[in-house]
Amino acid sequence: MNNYSELLRYIKQLADADPYISTVTNKGFVNTDEFISNLYPLFDVVVTGASYPSTQMKQFDVTLSCLAPRDINPEVTNDKFFGNDNEIDNLNETEACLNRIWLIMNRDFPKNNIVATADPDLDIILEEKENVLDGWSMSISVITPNTSITLCS
Repeated sequence: MNNYSELLRYIKQLADADPYISTVTNKGFVNTDEFISNLYPLFDVVVTGASYPSTQMKQFDVTLSCLAPRDINPEVTNDKFFGNDNEIDNLNETEACLNRIWLIMNRDFPKNNIVATADPDLDIILEEKENVLDGWSMSISVITPNTSITLCS
């Protein structure tokens, strides 16, 4: 009956253990920048929907985001490719972080009795919110067993 909270706790545990991540939230990346005490890089996990594919299964749609603040160098540069900020570094590091967490989750899913329905899709996030955050958002769907509720009850 507590599949939702167990899934969130599991993903939070992975994010807390990642050496790159400083803050873990569950607000959705649109609302992640609302806390002044956030330390970056920031990892956000939010369940965006759920369904019941069968009486024995629950499916959760999950979005994982990793964001880092853009650092803009005030010096003028003529480099049109790299510019004068760390956008490329942010995107590289935040994608690598999501990849690490996805690989661990994918490895651990069978022993946690979870199935991923497909490979994840990633969307780029650029210059988001007041702190000018860059990163990636990854969407996955997972299926967990519905073992705590039976039709006989």
